[in-house]
Amino acid sequence: MNLHIIYTETDMVLSKKEYESWREIQDEYVTYKASLGPWGMDEVIEYLTDEYPKLSPKANIQIKEFENTNSQMWVLKFSESQ
Repeated sequence: MNLHIIYTETDMVLSKKEYESWREIQDEYVTYKASLGPWGMDEVIEYLTDEYPKLSPKANIQIKEFENTNSQMWVLKFSESQ
């Protein structure tokens, strides 16, 4: 399964949906800022683990949960503590 990481003004979203280009993603997300991918699950886990240590639960857990849903998108959750 390949995933896109989508940055919006308020959230970081994972998407299982296949897109032809970033413009398609931009059209779908009104507050679109940037996107990465498509990447394999291991690449996404590695990137998120390295770049976002405040993900809670950890990246691998959130991605496993997302993989086991029928949903096409997942809003990443972060720890509230600073």
